[in-house]
Amino acid sequence: MSRIGKKPVELPAGVSASVSGQTIEVKGPKGTRSFTATDDVTITVDGDAVSVDPRGKSKRARQQWGMSRTQVANLVEGVTNGFKKELELSGVGYRAQMQGNVLKLSLGYSHDVNFEVPEGVTVTAPKPTDVIVEGIDQQLVGQVAANIREWRKPEPYKGKGIKYKGEYIFRKEGKKK
Repeated sequence: MSRIGKKPVELPAGVSASVSGQTIEVKGPKGTRSFTATDDVTITVDGDAVSVDPRGKSKRARQQWGMSRTQVANLVEGVTNGFKKELELSGVGYRAQMQGNVLKLSLGYSHDVNFEVPEGVTVTAPKPTDVIVEGIDQQLVGQVAANIREWRKPEPYKGKGIKYKGEYIFRKEGKKK
């Protein structure tokens, strides 16, 4: 029995939801997002709440129940507040700056890395050592942040690289004589 699926998703003021078939579309101050659920669940809009119910008692229906409810909650959160990932660059000479729609990263390579920012996310570099990725799609924001981090993951000896803000880097001791 899904515990998260039982709870309806509340729609804040200024957010509207409409269901057509298995597709729910949520409109809010930051934009519009939609999600198509599988045939194992039923999505209904009751005034200012969206509820998700399973069709049948199969294991797949119960799995889709909680997942679909979480997807709908993420749609509502995205169109009201949006999602944000903060990255920190640590290392001598590691810098980031925005030039139009391209993030220029100096990461100790013989060349600068030019990261093309995809449609649907906003990337800013308020300081040379900070990068902020924002958008209304949680999956896209996380994927863009992971793609930026992939260029130079933090290493365990000195902690140099690109890390998420607040991430703990497991440190190792170096060689001894």
